[in-house]
Amino acid sequence: MKKVLLLLLVLISICCNNVSKKETITEVKKENFPTELGKVFEKHGGIKAWRKNKTLSFNLEEEVHTADLYSRKTIVSTSNYSLGFDGKEVWLAEEIEGSFKRNPTFYYNLFFYFYAMPFVLADDGIIYEKVADLTFNGVQYPGYKISYKANVGTSPDDNYMMYYNSKTYQMEWLGYTVTFKTKKPSNTYKIIRYNKWENVNGFVLPKQITWYKKDENEVLKATPKIVDFTLPLLSTGEISDAFFEKPVK
Repeated sequence: MKKVLLLLLVLISICCNNVSKKETITEVKKENFPTELGKVFEKHGGIKAWRKNKTLSFNLEEEVHTADLYSRKTIVSTSNYSLGFDGKEVWLAEEIEGSFKRNPTFYYNLFFYFYAMPFVLADDGIIYEKVADLTFNGVQYPGYKISYKANVGTSPDDNYMMYYNSKTYQMEWLGYTVTFKTKKPSNTYKIIRYNKWENVNGFVLPKQITWYKKDENEVLKATPKIVDFTLPLLSTGEISDAFFEKPVK
């Protein structure tokens, strides 16, 4: 039901925008990412086309995750709790006290970043660095390290390692550090394999990801941690700011 209501809100927004839209001059964004990474974006639907979208939503088990792709306002909602970012602060609302077990500030956009790959790797304030290939089952995957300039986001010391198929340029692996608690740079990377993708309005977006861990011989092995993304929605329609505000009891 929440997904249906969200879709209706987006459709209404598109209709309103088409009626009242005035001619505007759009500033052309100068890209600064490496050529190879640009090919990855193209494989997944193209960065210019991606930037025409304004709303992204997906389900993660019982949670509905919805984000404004420009402001990065976000809401995660279930029948027992909801949390989000309204553009100024992160909030949490619980129908059943104690039903949300995580840190809202850490969690609210965690899976948005995993799901919006590889396109979030074209955000402002990013520094790119070519890294050694990742090798898995005898196959080498070229990659780039993504770091952030100071004061970008809540954890500017976080780093990503994105690896892609050298023939198709489809994204295959993601390494990431977690510095939310320590606020210090880390060289310890968690590894995700993007093992299933699906076409969403012409964009290749994740359908399933699996966490991997190195064994005693430094060989990557799959863990039981698997996440499935369902009910994707990607739209050029906007959602009102009120949608992302904390519910009033």
